[in-house]
Order: sequence, then C-alpha cells, then structure tokens
Amino acid sequence: MNYPPKYHLDDDINHMIEVVKTYPLATVISVKNNQPLVTHLPLIYEDGKLIGHIDIYNPHAQLLKNDNDVTLIFAGPECYISPSVYSTTQLPTWNYIKVHLKGSVKAIESKAALKQSLITMTEFLEAPDHKYVLEPDNPRLDRNLDYIKMFEITITNWEGKFKLSQDKKPKDTKLAREKLVSANQESIKVFLDKVF
Repeated sequence: MNYPPKYHLDDDINHMIEVVKTYPLATVISVKNNQPLVTHLPLIYEDGKLIGHIDIYNPHAQLLKNDNDVTLIFAGPECYISPSVYSTTQLPTWNYIKVHLKGSVKAIESKAALKQSLITMTEFLEAPDHKYVLEPDNPRLDRNLDYIKMFEITITNWEGKFKLSQDKKPKDTKLAREKLVSANQESIKVFLDKVF
C-alpha cells in the first residue's frame, strides 16, 4: 500500500510553487551529528531555487553553506474536519496542504547580492500594497549586512501533500473546502484573542 494515498498527493509543480509563494515561511531542517536542527525562515522562490537569509548567530547558519543538504516544509491552510461538515456519514479527519522539498545549499558571499536580495524579498513580502519600501541607501540596512548570511537552495525533490477530502463524494469535498476556508479565518481570531 502506498502512503499517503495517491489522491492526497499533488505532483503539479505549479500548485507546489503557489504554496511556496503564498506561504513562504519554511521549516528548514538540517542534520548535524545525527541530530536535526530546525529553523523557520521566509524563503523566496526564483526559477527552481529558493533564496534565504539567516542571522550569523543562528547555529543553523553554519549548515546553510556549500553542498549541505536540507529538507524544507511549507505549510498551507489546515483544519480539523468534523463528520458534521459532510452530507454523508464519515469519521473525523484533518485536512491540510503541505509541500516537502529537498535541496542542496550554496552560500552567497557577495554583500551587494545580499543587499539586493533583502530589498527584493521585502518587496515580495510587501505585495500587494507595498506600504514599505526598503531603500538601498537605508543606513540601518548597511549596518546589518555583516550579521546576515545569504544562501540559495537548489531544489532536488518536490512532494505535495494536499489532503482535502478528495476521497469523498464531490459534495462532501466541496463542504470540506468551505470548512477549511472558514476555520482558518475563525481560528486565527480565537487564538489571538486568547494569547494577545
């Protein structure tokens, strides 16, 4: 038996790229001395590669350099699906969208490339409103370049896990989709009201 089932896998590269672009905060996983090292970093997709930056004091920075392998997880929307959501009898489940990537890291040493990359990433993350522009002559930017490392990841393996009740009747798949949308909007507000 294949797991996860084929109907929960999405091998359409464009769907996976859309997840990476829409939810760019990656869980970055490397291994050192048989122990996983995990960091969360925004990564920007460009032509089969991911571009990122890391604080030099983050222990993970030492692993994000030439020819080291890395595993990445990008997380899209997710939620619990109660049987009450469906029009037919079902069991409880959890629906989610995840993209798992593997790649090889290359350090980018150029300060000019780092500076431009930080400007480009800010522009990407500010879309669509662009209320803030990171200007090249920003003195704070120049002062911090020595404390940031830039890296590029060449993606070697893509795996899309889109568990969205595809194994149910079309009406139930649609109802689960509607629940995924509403639950994500509601859960953010409820969580923030509890903790902030």
